[in-house]
Amino acid sequence: MKYFCNPLNVPYHYQFLTDRRSADNAKLVNREAADPSLVLFQGKYYLFASMNGSVWVSEDLAHWESRLLPSNLPIYDYAPDVRAIGEWLYFSASKRGEICNFYRTKDPVNGPYEEIPGTFDFWDPDLFLDDDGRLYFYWGCSNVTPIWGVELDRETMKPKTERVELLFGDPFHKGYERFGEDNSEQPKTEDEVKKLLTDYLKEKRMTLEEVPDQYRATMRGMFSGMPFIEGAWMTKHNGRYYLQYACPGTEFNIYADGVYVSDRPLGPFQPALNNPFSLKPGGFMRGAGHGSTLQDRDGAWWHTATMQISMNHSFERRVGLWSAGFDKDGELFCNQRYGDWPMNVEGLAADPWKDPEWYLLSYGKKTAASSCAPGRESSCAVDENAQTWWKAGSAGEGQWLSLDLGEVMDVRAIQINFADDTENGIAWPEQAQNSGERYIDLTLQATRWLLEASVDGEAWTVVEDKRNAETDLSHDLVVRENGLKIRRLRLTIFQVPYGAAPCVSGLRVFGRGSGEKPQAPKAAAKRVGPMNFTVSIPQTPGAAGFNVLWGHRADKLYHSYLLMGSSVSEKNIGALVEDQEYYFRVDSFNENGITEGMVEKLS
Repeated sequence: MKYFCNPLNVPYHYQFLTDRRSADNAKLVNREAADPSLVLFQGKYYLFASMNGSVWVSEDLAHWESRLLPSNLPIYDYAPDVRAIGEWLYFSASKRGEICNFYRTKDPVNGPYEEIPGTFDFWDPDLFLDDDGRLYFYWGCSNVTPIWGVELDRETMKPKTERVELLFGDPFHKGYERFGEDNSEQPKTEDEVKKLLTDYLKEKRMTLEEVPDQYRATMRGMFSGMPFIEGAWMTKHNGRYYLQYACPGTEFNIYADGVYVSDRPLGPFQPALNNPFSLKPGGFMRGAGHGSTLQDRDGAWWHTATMQISMNHSFERRVGLWSAGFDKDGELFCNQRYGDWPMNVEGLAADPWKDPEWYLLSYGKKTAASSCAPGRESSCAVDENAQTWWKAGSAGEGQWLSLDLGEVMDVRAIQINFADDTENGIAWPEQAQNSGERYIDLTLQATRWLLEASVDGEAWTVVEDKRNAETDLSHDLVVRENGLKIRRLRLTIFQVPYGAAPCVSGLRVFGRGSGEKPQAPKAAAKRVGPMNFTVSIPQTPGAAGFNVLWGHRADKLYHSYLLMGSSVSEKNIGALVEDQEYYFRVDSFNENGITEGMVEKLS
């Protein structure tokens, strides 16, 4: 069994934050994991993510084991980067304004990690070993400065060359680099930004590279609307260099990874036609930016990136994994059409564009609960939105949530998504109170529950029993490949971390219905300005939702936006590149399958 469902089913550790930017130094609690670096090393897959204090280890990319990292690693520094170089795994992470060190080990779980003193500061690092043995380094995270690159000495990790500016943000011509929900915010004009920057640097009598860290907050305010260009990752394929980068901001549904291409590791680079190559603006959990790209043992390609919740904190995030690859023209792509539905690793390796085996059965179905907090009704668990959740009316074991599918169905997978709530009043551990600004709780937490199923609502059978679990899996997945005949599900919760009132953002059920696929949608789309288009879809019989696909060629509809509902009045999508032609298609789906629409040119 090699099924998984995004976000990845791993422990996401809690962190306790003192928000120094707020007037009252607000105390915040949330789970965070982001900026994933995924590598194949000594036959296993290792995934490192920000603010998690752990490495996730897998044999097959579907099942993961979480192991705490050795204490000498800087787990409170952001964007950990890892690369396999010979018999060593190299590690680095970043802290703005401070010199950052490198580390290496032959055992990623147990260490030891040998420290190599750094000589310069960086943010969002990426190490890359070329085929000829030369070592390169890329970094950058700002709405003012670019992604830089430099060659390093393999022994000392010191720069051998001057750093090179490789790419800057360009929201004036690249719609996907604009801030806001669906790239809706307009930046200052290009001329306004250039004048502000020129005047500012002239006043300070310094170059852009010389700007001290204490001035950068001022600059970010001046250049409001300029995207953050960050999260570099280099991949080489068929002799070409693919410099990937994240934009425009992690707190938006359109957090994405773009790509520039060159014949040389330090450029010059040109933007690829398929941009951004990683984008997931719709669905249960959104966002697919700041990640890494990996070729697995069998030669298949994968991309892992950051997914967004951003409710308890703007950096409340998770990690997703999707099939990726290079087409016959060498264009890098990533398949996120149904990017938070169950996936079969083996099936996607053979065909990265394979349709899902199982369909969403739970959307909008009837629910009930033992109790509900105000505004947190049980229906929030089936609205396909990770930013809403059912919350029990009180803490304590025995609270339950139930779901009625409406008829007996062939159920193959159930994903249980636990949420956190800022009003849960979690008491801060003593270590957190004395830690300063941030404390990551690495102690063992437990999430315990019982999942039962019924055909008639009277006789119940156990599907999964985790009443004695010693794990905290907030996005747990139960798979039954042979199927279960189920109409009703009941989730009884016995324990969640810190004794809080239980919250569930998604009790998601997947399988196969017994009815007909929906009709093909009669969608209409039009370009509205150089970087936007709108799509309208009339009521479509049988449809539970739609997937809007688009791309720069009729046979390359690599971008997608999943929308729920049986019709769409008018949806704006702002991720186009100016002066580039596009084609689109709208597919409908329901519990029984997917019906493809017609490919048309966007005009």
